[in-house]
Amino acid sequence: MLIYSQKLGGINVKKKIIIVGASHGGHQSILELLSRYEDIDITLFEAGNFVSFMSCGMELYLENSVTDVNAVRNFRPESFPQENVHILNNHQVTKINSDKRTVFVTDLENGKQTEESYDKLILSSGVNPKSLPIAGNELENVYLMRGYDWATKIKSKLENPEVKNITVVGAGYIGIEAAVKAGKHVTLLDVIDRPLGTYLDSELTDIISAHLADKGVEIHTGVKISAFSGQNNKVQFVKSNQGDFPSDVVIQAAGVQPNTEWLKGTVALDERGWIKNDEYLRTNLPDVYAIGDATLAYSIAARKKVPVALATVARREARYLVKHLFEKTPAVPFAGIVGSSALSVFDYHFAQSGLNSFTAERAGVKIASSFYEDTLRPSYVPEDKGNPKVYVKLFFDPETHRLLGGAVLSTYDITAQGNVLALAISHQLKVEDLAEADFFFQPGFDRQWSLLNLAAQHALGEVEFTRK
Repeated sequence: MLIYSQKLGGINVKKKIIIVGASHGGHQSILELLSRYEDIDITLFEAGNFVSFMSCGMELYLENSVTDVNAVRNFRPESFPQENVHILNNHQVTKINSDKRTVFVTDLENGKQTEESYDKLILSSGVNPKSLPIAGNELENVYLMRGYDWATKIKSKLENPEVKNITVVGAGYIGIEAAVKAGKHVTLLDVIDRPLGTYLDSELTDIISAHLADKGVEIHTGVKISAFSGQNNKVQFVKSNQGDFPSDVVIQAAGVQPNTEWLKGTVALDERGWIKNDEYLRTNLPDVYAIGDATLAYSIAARKKVPVALATVARREARYLVKHLFEKTPAVPFAGIVGSSALSVFDYHFAQSGLNSFTAERAGVKIASSFYEDTLRPSYVPEDKGNPKVYVKLFFDPETHRLLGGAVLSTYDITAQGNVLALAISHQLKVEDLAEADFFFQPGFDRQWSLLNLAAQHALGEVEFTRK
């Protein structure tokens, strides 16, 4: 364990660390600080009342697959009984004075404002859900799909037999989760041309779209919403260029925006409000650092910073940052992230890592791709005995064959293959490496060449391995 302290007149003075935000980045920062240092004092300020709800666990809560809604959290304030850790909810940091090394904090319960000093300040302020800038947002039963309060409100409506029609705005991860778990007549609306279009390529989204339709989800793409309308202050319709959609409840899942308005004029932000930090996660202010969803993360695949709002990213950044927190110049820069995620859509499960066609184009990265379809196990095993179809999409540099991304999809849970892809991408392996990688074979689980072996061999244009 490393020990950092200042001595004034022979008396140890603890280094004071302030953390803004109690989600994944804030939580991991506390864990790392306690693991690595002794003479420190940690204060975490959280503007919300609930510490700290995992919005990524909302899907499980909506389907009654959690012990209790109050358990869907990273930690409780009492999780850290140490005398040098102070967790304060309902406390909003409103301003930074970098010259004095202080922050201004408002107690939201009584309105009292205090000024707190710091030696190191870690910003993990996160993001806010986007609300469409249209008329009708103030109507009852128009909700956002994020946070403890919204989760409990949505759950009460899903359990209300009077609610028949639910309209979900946005067909990304959060919107799909809402559509799958609603258990009502669901209409899914998006401005782009297909559900999950920013995460998966069309070969895979076509399969998922057909499956959603089979399960009764009404999908409309290319939709431009103009207003939410209703009577008696309750929403009744979503108005759009494709007509009016009857709606007892509207769930907005149209993306997020960085929670950085309060930092303008103090901490350097880009034109969209993301906090600018360097390769050591430092901001433009001395001893002020930024991690998590409010920043752009360095992508190993894209070799540049891109928006990746994932818990895994925030925790890796926090681990790196705290490890090097007291170095004048860190020994090494932050290595970067891959960006991996997974989701179940009724009977299908998928995982994706790194870049895809959409994100590569947005990042200005030239890619080649290959789509592979097969069965999970040898063909002599029938489908009804556990041998479903499996699908793989690989993305790679067309010149060097360096792996840049990939996705897997099946009704069988093969999402762990996404972790294999993530490891291959992070270590900058080539398609040839994946084609020859040594994986296990047992016909109860896999093929003589594993699924990713075969997908890589297909990408290289090799003669297809026999399916017999």
